[in-house]
Amino acid sequence: MRTGMRQGPEIWIRGPVAVPETAPPEPAHPRATARAFSWVGLHGGAGVSTLAAVYGGHDSGRAWPGPADPRSVLLVARTHAAGLDAVVPAMEVFRRGEAPHGLDLNAVVLVADAPGRLPRPLVQRLRTVEALIDVYRVPWVPEWRLGDLTGRPPRETEPLARLTGGPR
Repeated sequence: MRTGMRQGPEIWIRGPVAVPETAPPEPAHPRATARAFSWVGLHGGAGVSTLAAVYGGHDSGRAWPGPADPRSVLLVARTHAAGLDAVVPAMEVFRRGEAPHGLDLNAVVLVADAPGRLPRPLVQRLRTVEALIDVYRVPWVPEWRLGDLTGRPPRETEPLARLTGGPR
């Protein structure tokens, strides 16, 4: 037995060795594109037009998005009793497969119906919704009530702005 020689695997190649092709370099910082959304109101006055104007996306009003509109849906309701009560039945439409083909329910956006804190019974309804789906809350914005949509959105809505690719 020889000593002093390195032991290890021996590799034998039969035939020509292919030269590896060089792949084009990947971009240093790939860009993520924001998903486009359709805002769907669950009742009149939910705030769909305002949200679409501030955060971008398609204003569907109270109708389902059409074939050329974004397929990802954000359901919108106010935080009053009727608004919160409209959320779960609308989500059930998606769960049962009764929504138009190809639509994807992404989240629920709840817009404050008045300044201040929610009364306890509404908080309980809100928790029921939050247990079922992602919820983004939009606080009362006095400027929006007056039609001024030019200012920065409230900082509490930064998660919604990240989701929609809207202003931050």
